Amino acid sequence: MRLLGLDVGEKTIGVAVSDPLGLTAQGVEVIRRRGRERDLERLAELAQTYGVETIVIGLPKNMDGSLGKQAEQVMAFATLVQERLDLPVVLWDERLTTIAAERALLEADLSRGRRREVIDKMAAVLILQGYMDRRRTQNP
Repeated sequence: MRLLGLDVGEKTIGVAVSDPLGLTAQGVEVIRRRGRERDLERLAELAQTYGVETIVIGLPKNMDGSLGKQAEQVMAFATLVQERLDLPVVLWDERLTTIAAERALLEADLSRGRRREVIDKMAAVLILQGYMDRRRTQNP
């Protein structure tokens, strides 16, 4: 069962996919947002290419656990994804994911420009890997 992980932002969508066993997440690409229809078309292509059965979308909660404007936009997009792709969508708390991705890329000594290119994809990997790890520990 393959999973697709998404880090949805205003300008980009970071994309990751699981291996067929659902153990590890790998970065796939960063989609430059070019309108709802084009974004959904690309996600549908990726879901079909990888044989995805579930989509995990990072939900950007505030540090106190509340939902802000960005979280509401992501939830609305998640509804569109679920309706268009006819696949289950799981919202996963992504607090601190981008910070963790930035830290990992700094430790890898990537230039600022290169970090900007891959940060969203790395965040998608961390979102998806966190979801899979939690699922594995809850259902051994």
